[in-house]
Formats: sequence, structure tokens, C-alpha cells
Amino acid sequence: MPSGIITLLTDFGTADAFVGTMKGVILGINRDVQIVDLTHAVPPQQILPAALILRSAVPFFPTRTTHVAVVDPGVGSTRRPIVIEAEAGYLVGPDNGVLSLAATAVGRRQVRVIDNAQCFRHPVSQTFHGRDIFAPAAAHLAGGGAAEVLGPPIESIVELTVPAPTDTAYGLHGEVIHIDHFGNLLTNIDAGALARFTVQGVSVSINGEAVAGPVNAYAAVPEGTPLAIVGSWGVVEIAVRNGSAAETFAAGLGTPVTVAVESRNP
Repeated sequence: MPSGIITLLTDFGTADAFVGTMKGVILGINRDVQIVDLTHAVPPQQILPAALILRSAVPFFPTRTTHVAVVDPGVGSTRRPIVIEAEAGYLVGPDNGVLSLAATAVGRRQVRVIDNAQCFRHPVSQTFHGRDIFAPAAAHLAGGGAAEVLGPPIESIVELTVPAPTDTAYGLHGEVIHIDHFGNLLTNIDAGALARFTVQGVSVSINGEAVAGPVNAYAAVPEGTPLAIVGSWGVVEIAVRNGSAAETFAAGLGTPVTVAVESRNP
């Protein structure tokens, strides 16, 4: 049985009525559903950040939850609307990679293209499939409707890849893959990779500049001090206590981060 929960993740922001309109469509089909806003502050048209955020959130919801992600620069083009059935529930959105990381993380089972026009809201806008295709599909699934009704199975989807850290003579070389609301710099170095070296003692640097840690809490260092910590995503992040690491280091996506065994720090 479905959980009766629908999550929404978009790049729509909150200045316009786009998100509220999607909720209106959902509630017009199923008034008993619970709608949870993951975020609507994804940078416009930025698919990878949306995919990372979705992957980080999906495991914390009840099974059989329906997750809708609409970051869709290809809306109105030949890109397909899809639904992915996974062990954790359903993922609904455009086939542009935004669903792929979450699907892999939570156990992808079946992928279907959403092409049954009887399940759409009409007329279908060329620019707002969130309202006219994805919202109705999510309401259908959250109400216990069969995924088979939405469309036929397909074999493959657009897959995103996250760059992996590389081993070096002194430790690991990684990079920033996401910047959160606080200006914390999340990297592609996960806790498991870090643990390979911490027994020897390590130092962490960003763009060649060393930071404190890894530490166990932001409060372990004085205010304004840059630090490394394993955050809630389970990856190494560079932060500044009560400040913004993104601003401090003028960092962006791809900025290099190094973990080095202290005795061999380059």
C-alpha cells in the first residue's frame, strides 16, 4: 500500500504560484495525500544538485512514498516523462538524470514512460509538465493506482554520474560537488574513503589551503575557523564555523579538496 505521502523538489522558487498550483492539482485528485516540500530552491536548470538533494532525502521517508522532482530545462522537447518504481517507492519526473541517483541508491526495479494521456491534466502546457503530467501521475500513485496505467516499461534512462575521488601518493584528491544553504562545501569524499586514512592521521585542504580537522562538531573550533567534518550526507564537507566556506574560499563546484596522510602531506 502507498504511504499517502508525496514529496516535491523543484527549481521553481516561491515567488510564483507554480508549486502551489502543482499542489492544487494533486489535492484535486486526492485530498487525503500528505505533501512534503523537500526544496524549491534548486538553482534554476541545475540537474545534478537536484539529483544529489533528492538522493540524500529519499531514504528517510516511509516506504511506498511518491517523490516528484521537476528540474526540467528540456520541458516541451523530446525528453520523456517517467516513473521509476524502487524499493522505497516511486520517483516521478523528467528523464534527464534528475531521478537517476536516487533510483540507484534506493533500489530501482522498473521504469515506465508516462504516456497515457488519460492520466494528464488537459490541456497540457508545453512549459508546465509539473502541473499537467507529473502532479497527476503522483496523485494517481499515492492513491494506490497502478504504475502500469501510466505507460509501458522502458529499458534505460538518462544516468548522471558523480565524479569519484582519486587515490594519490599521499591520500585522496576529491572535489566540491554541492554547496548548501549555509555555504558548506560538500565533497565527493565519503566517510568510508576517509576512514582508510584517519588511523594514520590526516589533514584536509581546499585549493591547497589547510583547514582544521576532520573534527567531530562545528563547535570544536573557534568561530570563523575553517574546518573539515563528515556531515549529514555522509561525506566530507568543508565549513566555516558560523560562516560560509563558499565565500571564504571563493569556492564553487569542482574546487579541489585533498585528504593527505600527515606524514606525507605534499
